[in-house]
Amino acid sequence: MDAPFDATLLSGGKFAVGQPVSRKEDPVLLRGEGRYADDLNRPGQLYAVMVRSRMAHGELRTIDADAARSMEGVRAVITAADLDAAGIGNMSAGAAKHRDGSPTPRPAQRPLATGHVRYVGEPVAMVVAETAKQAKDAAETVFLDIDPLPAVTTASEAAAPGAPLLHSDAPGNLALDYHYGDTEKVAAAFAKAAHVTTLSIRNSRIVVCPMEPRSAIGEYEADSDRLVLRLGCQGVFGQRALLSGILGLPVEKLRVLTGNVGGSFGMKASAYPEYICLLHAARTLGQPVKWTDERSESFMSDSHGRDHEMTCELALDADGTFLALRVTGYGNLGAWLNSATTIPPTLNTVKNIIGVYATPLIEVATRCMFTNTTPVGAYRGAGRPEGNYYMERLVETAAREMGIDPIALRRRNHIQPDQMPYKAPSGMLYDDGAFPVILEEALRSADWDGYAARQAASRAAGKIRGRGIGQYLEVTADAGNEMGGIRFEADGSVTIVTGTLDYGQGHASPFAQVLADRLGVPFERIRLLQGDSDQLLAGGGTGGSRSMMQSGGAIVEASDLVVERGKQAAAHFLEAAVSDVEFVRGRFNVAGTDLGIGIMELADQLRAAPALPDDVPRTLDVSHVFKGVPSAFPNGCHIAEIELDPETGVVELVRYTTVNDFGVLVNPMLVEGQAHGGIAQGFGQALTEMVAYDEDGQLLTGSYMDYALPRANDFPALGFESHPVPARTNPLGVKGCGEAGCAGSLPSVMNALVDALSEFGITHIDMPATPLRIWQAIEATRSPA
Repeated sequence: MDAPFDATLLSGGKFAVGQPVSRKEDPVLLRGEGRYADDLNRPGQLYAVMVRSRMAHGELRTIDADAARSMEGVRAVITAADLDAAGIGNMSAGAAKHRDGSPTPRPAQRPLATGHVRYVGEPVAMVVAETAKQAKDAAETVFLDIDPLPAVTTASEAAAPGAPLLHSDAPGNLALDYHYGDTEKVAAAFAKAAHVTTLSIRNSRIVVCPMEPRSAIGEYEADSDRLVLRLGCQGVFGQRALLSGILGLPVEKLRVLTGNVGGSFGMKASAYPEYICLLHAARTLGQPVKWTDERSESFMSDSHGRDHEMTCELALDADGTFLALRVTGYGNLGAWLNSATTIPPTLNTVKNIIGVYATPLIEVATRCMFTNTTPVGAYRGAGRPEGNYYMERLVETAAREMGIDPIALRRRNHIQPDQMPYKAPSGMLYDDGAFPVILEEALRSADWDGYAARQAASRAAGKIRGRGIGQYLEVTADAGNEMGGIRFEADGSVTIVTGTLDYGQGHASPFAQVLADRLGVPFERIRLLQGDSDQLLAGGGTGGSRSMMQSGGAIVEASDLVVERGKQAAAHFLEAAVSDVEFVRGRFNVAGTDLGIGIMELADQLRAAPALPDDVPRTLDVSHVFKGVPSAFPNGCHIAEIELDPETGVVELVRYTTVNDFGVLVNPMLVEGQAHGGIAQGFGQALTEMVAYDEDGQLLTGSYMDYALPRANDFPALGFESHPVPARTNPLGVKGCGEAGCAGSLPSVMNALVDALSEFGITHIDMPATPLRIWQAIEATRSPA
């Protein structure tokens, strides 16, 4: 393995790796002193409001902005023609090749629509004025002359012959015809199977609902001829690269700054049209320009998540051993491509579909389609939760159909510890895992054997109880280089510089724990810098549950470089040979003597020294680029119990247990919090959150009056236990935890619901299983045929 786990990191101490240390940022945030994008204002700034299409599909004939331009305070109305004249390029887009090797279409998405509009909410113009109210009033006067065209909103309908065509260079609305696997071998396995379980599964569309809507300020620095963008995002280094490609500028001519970020879940990773328009306006007008999304606007302007229609099949022999798995269907991309659009229903489904089960063969065939809906991007897990959801629903259904206990079926097909490292049919190499043990611990923790008494109590209260298992495994992102910078500041603090970005995860404390553990630097003196692209040599941003593996590994390697420099410096000040200097718990000592110097004192002495020999470093500071590590495989088992009111369809989550293997837990308290958030989002997709479009492509669920997020009182106490097996592929032994909650909660909650509904002969129900849908399903079983 590339970067073996270093057990010496687990050295103990109040702020050491493994301790539940509180988040450094919380006191600041709780006092209301956070600095989010909309909190920022620049001297002399102007305000921007977007003009968006109110039609899902149509020919954009003219834009009449004369009235807006004449209104008080209005400084500019920017359209596609202005961006074209400035030489601004197309929005970034990417997809793999078709299954036959032919190139996929790349429809040219302009930052502002030209020629046609393709979804409700597509930006068409930007109004810039001296106040936000003036900009909003003027935007309402801009008239868009659009000849309506028929719209299509689901992927399967977009693939049908004669469906409305979105892009002339994407025949049949096909963006990507993806295939993975050996069709002939999979077909042969299905042909010899004693039993085949088939499910049609809808992975429902989600509106990404971060606490903080998007906001940004574009600014032009005339003295340096540079553009500066202040915004909330998932990584300033990557954001700068995206903007550079669209604007046609060298990265040196751009600076991206990010402060606190109030959530993202994948959505804020992209470069959006608004940012391009802001930077163009700032450069053209010579003043900063600020834009802040409103919540209802964000329902249309921010990328959505999920939205796949899949047919999932599992082939088993007569004993219930898995032979092959096949997934075919559609992924809804919305109207345009972005850099992550096609990955969830294709590559990430492949990587995550077998979960913890020994499955010799897999085949995934997905047709990714353009539709007249808001573009789809990454959403917490981005294919990882859905892959596990498909498999766990198949396992439960196969067990019921074959008359096999679902626990026994799982035990029969688990990948065993002695099979590690395990080469999955996806090509992934699982380095470790204790999947059978985790299932048994979860059953014990959930009091599986005491269920009958709880079920009887529910029935006595007029409710139907159900229970469900979601045993999951996720493949984390295998991102590339990451910066690990360490700076000893003049004020006595130490700054970690790295290119991941905290948008609610709480990076400051666990990163500081790693550094304090490694160098003995006082925890309270450690600061974190992530949000300034000028300070970074590399940075993959935060996503794919990668941050602790990548930034943590970078901090470990950078710390080793600090120690090397420190030994050279300490040898000079202590008048010893470098080979005689040892480093132990924050102190450089001369072996066999009582001579020594602390690392913080050494940094001060280097700073104060008027002159030093050439072979002595002037500082302990390092700027290091970590080469990255392979994917890790966090896994676990969730067990949910629900109560169903059969007369209303209302479902209550009444009991929830988890046992997880996240490898070494740098900060157990924060890991548990991440699991809670993922569980809540999986619950929301499963039972409450629903995106609905009408036949004309109008969004029917455009606010929280219609779109139901889960609430705190929807949840019981969420049990959290750990069975950590250190990863062998990174020096910290961590596995990532940010997305795993969704991967366990989607299948456990839906399996519990189907268990309850099985009393009515119902064997499957799609997400979101709202009370109305559940009630309708129950009533259908009661109605005469």
